[in-house]
Amino acid sequence: MMRNVLGSVLGLIGAAAAVRSPFRAWYDGRPGRDYRIQDLFTGAGVTDAGAALLGSILLPFLVAALLVLGAIVVRSRLLMACAGIVVLGFTVLWTVRQGQAAGSIAVGSEGQGIGDGVASAYGAGALILLGAAVMSGRPTRSSPQRVAPEVPPEVPPDGP
Repeated sequence: MMRNVLGSVLGLIGAAAAVRSPFRAWYDGRPGRDYRIQDLFTGAGVTDAGAALLGSILLPFLVAALLVLGAIVVRSRLLMACAGIVVLGFTVLWTVRQGQAAGSIAVGSEGQGIGDGVASAYGAGALILLGAAVMSGRPTRSSPQRVAPEVPPEVPPDGP
């Protein structure tokens, strides 16, 4: 039971970090909520066009957070792992597309290059996957708990 609680807490922290990350700077000071989901699936890569809030990269992270909540309710390691894969997958996809659009990816300081929102998204995905690994999941019905048979106490023999 402690493993499920610890895994649930790690998953919740990761889900909260994933939902918060699009509101932080992702690249050159531009927040993640400004990147359209459609840009991740086109050949051109990331464009300068803005995005509606639910049309941005926030949407898959909200879906992942809902998957984490569902995984906690039903104690499913698989569902929790799927949520972590969604977060990491979209973050990696954004990184590749941003690299295509910019020509290269830079890690810089003072608002230049990759921002802390991307690091937060990568960390959130890792935390969710760690939560899935820590969880013990549901007990299976096919493996009943074994109960030690009751052994009668030994009676000492009479006489010498």
